[in-house]
Amino acid sequence: MSREELSINLLFPVLNERLRLQKGIDRTMSYLKKNVSIPYKLTILDNGSDDETPEIGKALAEKYPEVSYVRVGERGVGVAFRKGIELNESALVGYMDIDLSTDIKYLGRTIKLFARKPELEYVNGSRFSKKSHTRGRKWYRKITSMGLVFLLKAIFHMKATDAVCGFTFLRKETAERLVAACGNDNGWFYTIEFLLRAERMGVVIYDMPVEWQEDYNTTVKIWKTIKNYLVQIYRLRREFMLEDKKQRRQAVQMKRRK
Repeated sequence: MSREELSINLLFPVLNERLRLQKGIDRTMSYLKKNVSIPYKLTILDNGSDDETPEIGKALAEKYPEVSYVRVGERGVGVAFRKGIELNESALVGYMDIDLSTDIKYLGRTIKLFARKPELEYVNGSRFSKKSHTRGRKWYRKITSMGLVFLLKAIFHMKATDAVCGFTFLRKETAERLVAACGNDNGWFYTIEFLLRAERMGVVIYDMPVEWQEDYNTTVKIWKTIKNYLVQIYRLRREFMLEDKKQRRQAVQMKRRK
C-alpha cells in the first residue's frame, strides 16, 4: 500500500480523564497537522466516565472535524479497543494512552514504517527494548511490568519485549482478524492476548523501541490489574493448550486419510 492510500485512526480509550483529555487531544492534533500528510481520525472511546469527560469529549469533537466521541457503555481498555476496531474505516488503526506517555514522534515513525514496508502488519511499542528510554518510572511499577513480561515469556514464549506499553498500531484487516480470534476480556489483558495471538498466527510484528514518560496521575488500579492478569494468563494458557491439542489431532487425521 502506498503512502497515498494510507489513512490512520487513533483510538483513545478514556475513563474519567477530565484532567488530561483536552491536553492530549490538542497535542495530538497539533502534531498531526504539522507532521502527518495522510488522512487521519481521532476516536475518543469513553468507557463509562462519571466526571466531565463526556462534556470535554463532545466539545473536542465539535472543535475538530477529525475527532469523534463514542460512549462505549462498558468499562475497560479491552472493550474500548474492540469497539474502536469495529467502527474503524481507516487503513491503519491503533491505540495510544491519552497522557501520551509514549513520545508522540513515534506516531510519525510508525506511519512511515507502514508506508515503507507493505509486509509489516503490527507495530508494538516497547518500554523494555535495549534501545528504549523510560523516565520517571516508579520502582514498584517497573518491577510489576517486568515481572509480567517474564511470565509471558516463560509461559507463552512471547517474542516481544513489552506487552502493555500503550502504543499499538495495525493494518485494518489484521486488527479485524485478531479481534475474531481473541476472547472477550474487557481489561488490559485483552491487549496482551491480542499480541500473543498475533505472534501465534505469524503476524509480521515490529517491536518498536520508544521513549516513554511515566504519568503519576494514572487511573489504572495496579493490584486489581495484576490479579486479573494472573487469572487471564491461566485461562489463556489452557485455551492455547486445547487449541494445540486440537491441531495435533487434526494433523493426525489428515495423515491417516492420505
